[in-house]
Formats: sequence, structure tokens, C-alpha cells
Amino acid sequence: MKNIRPSSIHTLELGEMENFVYLIQDHSSKTAAVVDPAWEVPKVIALAQHQGYQITDVLLTHSHYDHTNGLHEILNIYDAQIHLLEIEAQFWGQQLKNPHLHKDGDIISIGDTKITIWHTPGHTPGSACYSLDGHLITGDTLFVYGCGRCDLEESDPGQMYDSLERLATQFSSQTVIHPGHHYAQKPSSTIEEQLEGNPFMHFDKKEDFVRYRMYEHNRETPYTPVKLPLKKKLGISRMAKKVFKHLSS
Repeated sequence: MKNIRPSSIHTLELGEMENFVYLIQDHSSKTAAVVDPAWEVPKVIALAQHQGYQITDVLLTHSHYDHTNGLHEILNIYDAQIHLLEIEAQFWGQQLKNPHLHKDGDIISIGDTKITIWHTPGHTPGSACYSLDGHLITGDTLFVYGCGRCDLEESDPGQMYDSLERLATQFSSQTVIHPGHHYAQKPSSTIEEQLEGNPFMHFDKKEDFVRYRMYEHNRETPYTPVKLPLKKKLGISRMAKKVFKHLSS
């Protein structure tokens, strides 16, 4: 019998900042989670209703306005549970009605679908990624051939470096990433493609990454892949070693 995935991820590009809003649908329960509801919320609701799914949960990758401005509109229609990292709720300071505050590694169940929350600080103190069944929703931590800004309130480029290295080393090369914005020529990618073509994942030393992220990066969207230098393929960092392993296999 053919193996059928328990869930589907639907992508909507909404708003003036090219945001991606995701609808994770659990097939067995006909329930769904919205990731980062913002901008044109009626389109999210219309998609769920058209496919016959009830929105029961809201997952937040972080608390910036462009990822949360549709939250109350969703809650006005659905009695949905809000999920975010506890540290991000403290940073945000927003009064939410009975949010489910998480720690790194917690598992969220949407019907039969199991979603793991990963703490990936850098863009904000409590930025999160969500993984499920070979997919990784990365918010403003990791874009296709880019990464989130680190010059905002309580951003930290050193933490961003650590978060990207964690994603590079903890997920398989074929994991599909789904970013928070459409800043590249294609909407999604794989960890392997990012290790090879994302310049933010080419650094062996944190101080070099920080300098590039904060002062030297001047690429414009849409982002395209940047070739990995040969010396980086042979470098000593865990990211570089993983790249070399993939390219040599």
C-alpha cells in the first residue's frame, strides 16, 4: 500500500512584504494550523473552508507585525490555540488569551500530524522553526539563499550564526524549507541547496559571518545562489564539512 503523508502544507503569498502564510492540514482530523497569519486573512480562511478544514491552531515563528497582524482576525472566527516559544512571548509583551507557550523541542499535535518546534534565535530572541515530515517552516531565520535581518530590536547576528549552523547539522540534506518571505526566484528549497548556494551558510568563523551580515551584505532580491568557494568546502566548520560530504557523495 502506498505511504500517504498525514498532512499537507499549502502556501499563500500575501501582503505588501511578500509574506508566506502556511496552512498545515491534517488529513485524518480535517483540522488545520495557520503559520504566521497576516495581511489578507480572508484568503487563508477561504482556502480552509473550500477544502473543508477547521482551523484549530496558530503557529507563530516570531512576533513581528508583518507575521502577526492577522492573528485577531483569525481568532474572531476560530477558537484556535496560539503556539509560540515562551521567550518570544516575553519579548513581544502582547496580552494573548491562553497561549500555549513552548520550549525548544516541544511537539505540537494537529490530529495525527506531529510538529516539532525549534528555537532559532537571531532575528528575534524567540524566533522558531517548525518541522514535520521532511519539511521545515523557517520564518525569518532562513530564507531561500538568505537569512533574516539582525539589526532590529534584540536581534543578534551571533545567535543567527548558531541557529543556521544548527539547521545545517540537524536536518537531512533533502529537508524542504519553507521561508517567511518570497525573497528568491523560487518559493522553497532544500537544506542541501542552501548549504551549497546560501552565502550566509558558507562561513567557518562566527566573526566573519557577523561582519558580512551586519556590514557587507548588499545583495538585492530576488536572491540567487552564490557559489560555495572551494576552500569553504574543505574548511573545518560543521557546516562546511556537511557541504563537502554532500557534494562528494
